[in-house]
Amino acid sequence: MFMRMVFTVAVAGASGYAGGEMLRLLLQHPQAQIGAVTAHSNAGSTLGEHQPHLRRLADRVLQPTTPDALAGHDVVVLALPHGASGAVAAELAERDPATVVVDLGADHRLVDAADWVTYYGSEHAGTWPYGLPELLHTGEEVAAAQRAQLAGTTRIAVPGCNVTAVTLGLQPGVAAGVIEPVDVVAVLANGYSGAGKSLKPHLLASEGLGMAQPYAVGGTHRHIPEIAQNLRAAGAPEVTISFTPTLVPMSRGILATATARLVPGTDPAAVRAVWETAYADEPFVHLLPPGQWPTTAATLGANTALVQVAVDERAGRVVTVTAIDNLVKGTAGGALQSLNLALGLPETLGLPMDGVAP
Repeated sequence: MFMRMVFTVAVAGASGYAGGEMLRLLLQHPQAQIGAVTAHSNAGSTLGEHQPHLRRLADRVLQPTTPDALAGHDVVVLALPHGASGAVAAELAERDPATVVVDLGADHRLVDAADWVTYYGSEHAGTWPYGLPELLHTGEEVAAAQRAQLAGTTRIAVPGCNVTAVTLGLQPGVAAGVIEPVDVVAVLANGYSGAGKSLKPHLLASEGLGMAQPYAVGGTHRHIPEIAQNLRAAGAPEVTISFTPTLVPMSRGILATATARLVPGTDPAAVRAVWETAYADEPFVHLLPPGQWPTTAATLGANTALVQVAVDERAGRVVTVTAIDNLVKGTAGGALQSLNLALGLPETLGLPMDGVAP
């Protein structure tokens, strides 16, 4: 479906990090026209007070996040806290089911309602097409099935940022049957923007600049069932994962180190070819040359995931390292990539592939 030469977009939650990044990318999209920008507690103030880098939108007044403010647009992006998107999306569906709604939050990502209740503690809002175009499916050509789900859809559930990094690192090995999807271990270094703009003492610069600190330790992080869901889509009959994110002193970025046991009898020399085949034609996922390791700096501002894979033969494990910008490929960039597919536009349209350095 090719909607039209220009499409209008409303962004709810525009004063937050995810909403601000979505607006930054939309400003670079040749066919996007930004309509209403809304917020909750910041309604009535100007966008420039919260997103001073978005100079072209600085004078826009943030409206309350209501169905009236969001109605009448071709696309509505919900950059809201978990648990808040479901009700807003339901009201939009009643007004205009043809509006494309993109949820940057967690409300519509999980297939299993029991997983939602366990990790989020509220009623499940339902499952939407999943906005990770590169997601592999058992027996399918590289990500063809996922792109087919997104083509023409009016609902997009954007993955969690950590989920994107870990999934892209591990899924080729799962799909090819060279790694065991049990006893998976993932340790992540995360930039502070992933924690949002909430004013909490441990997120202040005076606390965080000299410290690395883990959070959601011991199987409590809400992205765990989503990672398992993706690896099952890639062919894993069962998934067990130990997942530990760590805040480090950088504003944005994720460096995900994920390891899994090498399937017995697998030739270690053949492992790299699996990742090469999986990502050979992907515009945004790049397997680096042997010996070159991903860094978060190299993905800054880009909708790019950099991946490296190695085999630790003594430990019998495959090691993957993946770097993304949590606000771009991990959130707003992945959302716009999926939106392009939904609207019948070139998948890469308006999306930066190159990072900012130094």
